[in-house]
This record gives sequence, C-alpha cells and structure tokens, in this order.
Amino acid sequence: MSIRHGLLALLERGPRYGSQLRTEFESRTGSTWPLNVGQVYTTLSRLERDGLIVQDGADDAGHDLYAITDEGRTELRSWFETPVDRTSPPRDELAIKLAMAVGAPGVDIRDVIQSQRHHTLKAMQDYTRLKAQALADVPANRDEVAWLLVVEQLIFQAEAEARWLDHCESRLVRLAEAAATEPSAEPGPAATRGPARALADRTRSQR
Repeated sequence: MSIRHGLLALLERGPRYGSQLRTEFESRTGSTWPLNVGQVYTTLSRLERDGLIVQDGADDAGHDLYAITDEGRTELRSWFETPVDRTSPPRDELAIKLAMAVGAPGVDIRDVIQSQRHHTLKAMQDYTRLKAQALADVPANRDEVAWLLVVEQLIFQAEAEARWLDHCESRLVRLAEAAATEPSAEPGPAATRGPARALADRTRSQR
C-alpha cells in the first residue's frame, strides 16, 4: 500500500499529473523503488474509483491533473498515524533459502551464507558511500532529507542482515559440533538422518 499512500501524500501538496507524481516519488526515495508510468496511472485509477482523488482539469501542456479529496486526506492521516504492521511480515527470500538449505543434499549452507554475506557487505558499502555523498552538503530541501532517511534505512537493514548471517553460521557450527559428539547413529542416507547430524557429517568430510 506504500505506493498508494505515497501518491496521496504528494497530491496533498497540490494537483499533479501522472509522470510528475512518478518523478517526485522517485526523488523522495532516491529511485530506490522505481515506478513506471503505467503503475502510477493504474494506482491513480484505483484511488479515483475509491473516491480518494478526483480529476482536476489539465495544465497548460494538456496533462490531466489529479487532486486529493477530503476522503483521501482522511485516508492519508490514518496511514501516517497507524504503525506499519509487523505481525505478518512479507516473505523473505534469504530466510526461505537458508531454511531450505539446511540438510539439503549437495548444498553446503556455509557457502550460501558466505556468498550472501559478501553481497550484503558490498551493498552496505555502496549505501554508505551514497550517504556520504548526501552529507557532503547539508540537505537543502525536503527531497534530500527524505532520500537520506531512505538510504540510512537501507544501511541499517544491511547491517542487521550481516549480523543475522553471522548468527546463523555460529548456530550451525554449534549444532554440528553437538551432533558430532552424539553416539553414532545407524548409517543411512543424509535424508534419513537429522539435519544437524547431516551437517556434522558434511563438515567432517570437508575438513
């Protein structure tokens, strides 16, 4: 719903046309989440259908303008005042990948973690450089301040992911060590043994 409400927030500043809204949205977010014009106009059509905006004539160049309604302002205020729901998190591809990699035949989960850590740290370095560039001059307008908030969120998110990957690796090592000290189970394919013992066996074989 962030695009829907983001467009409402921009329209509260005055009537806008579609490509203008796209430009302003991307300026506020540093093009972190780029929009295409079709996506913007589809969202505008739905907002108009729901009575949150209305068409408001055209500008001198013939662009159809949209304006927020009182219902739209009420919806926008509710969005700002309501915390983002974290009780039903979106699917996270990395979490799913690691969950599926545990005990998967032919997959070394340590390689998966190390590869992802390298990528995450590289992304964090790139975001940090962008932040440094943004701070080279004191942010002069609301769009620059908004972009700074977005890039800092990306940095914190990457830092948290890197710490989580370190934690995953440490936990898997502890589980492998614990499984290695357990009495030997009857031989059998890895799929019939627990993931911790399968990981321990794989770890010993690669030493």
